[in-house]
Amino acid sequence: MERSNSALANGKLFKLMLKFSVPCVLSLLISSLYNVVDQIFIGNSRLGDLGNAATGVVFPLFLIAQAFAWWFGDGCAAHLNICQGKNAADGAHRAMGTGITFTLIASAAILAVFYPVKRPFLLLFGASENSIGLAVEYLDIVLAFFPPFMLMNAINGIIRADGSPAWSMASIISGALVNIALDAVFIYALDMGMAGAAWATGIGQAVSFAVSAFYLMFRTKTFKLSLKSFIPDFKQAGGAVKLGLSSFVTQTTIVAIALVSNITLKKYGAASPYGEDIPLAVMAIESKVFTVVINIVVGIILGCQPLVSYNMGAKNYGRVKRIYLSILMCTFAVSVLSTLVFELAPRAVAGIFGAPKHADPALYWEFAEKLFRIFLMFVTFTCFIKVSSIFFQAAGKPISAVVSSLVRDIVCFIPLALSLPLAFGIDGVLYAAPAADAIAAVVAVIYTAVFFRSLSRAPSDTDENAPNTVPAAEICDAKIKERLDTSDKT
Repeated sequence: MERSNSALANGKLFKLMLKFSVPCVLSLLISSLYNVVDQIFIGNSRLGDLGNAATGVVFPLFLIAQAFAWWFGDGCAAHLNICQGKNAADGAHRAMGTGITFTLIASAAILAVFYPVKRPFLLLFGASENSIGLAVEYLDIVLAFFPPFMLMNAINGIIRADGSPAWSMASIISGALVNIALDAVFIYALDMGMAGAAWATGIGQAVSFAVSAFYLMFRTKTFKLSLKSFIPDFKQAGGAVKLGLSSFVTQTTIVAIALVSNITLKKYGAASPYGEDIPLAVMAIESKVFTVVINIVVGIILGCQPLVSYNMGAKNYGRVKRIYLSILMCTFAVSVLSTLVFELAPRAVAGIFGAPKHADPALYWEFAEKLFRIFLMFVTFTCFIKVSSIFFQAAGKPISAVVSSLVRDIVCFIPLALSLPLAFGIDGVLYAAPAADAIAAVVAVIYTAVFFRSLSRAPSDTDENAPNTVPAAEICDAKIKERLDTSDKT
């Protein structure tokens, strides 16, 4: 059952990138619809901008759940492909099973921690007196679906690493379609409000999990799970946990950014003409829109993760460099196009989510245009930083991956978001993002240059441009055998 996927080392790069990245991009894009569609339906319903603000303060908890799921899922995926590249995947099933068990334990812990403190948590994340009731109503329901939501996120990374990105895409699509259909029924036809949006999201996530679980039980290609696989094996899972740490850190830093952004927007918004609720509502929209952009970029690099990890394990460093450059060109095109949209048509983007029903329309649209144009000014840099972080993780360099992520979010953005508003008011919160992007992009360039310089100095076991890819040791053995046979005949 367990076998190495040598096509990752020898197949045509462009075809492999299409095979792995396109389904991954589509999967993550459709995954982002869980929140975007809710936001659109809510914004255009009687709930309006207050409903958008309510889902905005709940959103960081989804990021916390994904942080744990991607920690174990992405780590297991990178571990599996590196083991395949080294032709040493015999114990991979223990690492995969352990990762899934850890994800289930983490989901139970999140339920135990957040159910008793949901109201204080939401107030901490910026909920106002006007939106707290709607936020609690939404969180009460979606929190119960976190175990299947987290398991689905973890398993889909493993499915892609197993060489079945289309199956991962099918898992996400099935849940998204259910979510969209139920949104229309629950929010509009049955007028269930926030509860309807929450039930639609939760049921859609459960459907996606069911599809992913079916693959894991019956369709795996390079490993086979048994009940013993799910008994924690810390020795086998240790490498996977280290490799996935970057995903965890990246997601938790996004949570920190959301926390600081909501708190500062609420504080300085109250002292501005916009008030508390307009900045929070618009920021909720921005976070969902930017999720679509970043999911395209992440989908490209995550789709190529098996290629990077396998070839790093096989020491095929020339191919690793070519993969990275191809990823960089694709993500650069996406980020430039996104920047143009945000700068030239911010009101059109925000308008998809409905007109304000509880706020002054002139102030609402003014702040929406300002936020999109300033906060997302350097989306190209943001995407480059994200690509660098995930690339280092796939290449088996977890420390570089973590540092690349921390510099932008923790070292730069949070101090700037807390300090700039002291001089510039609410505009200071918005300018903190492009300033952090510019600084962190320089650090990411330095880290990337050092990494590839180290690869240039390292010995490579294979050269895909050579006509013969048989290892040198095997060639020497064949020549010795040939001489011995010749001497025997003589």
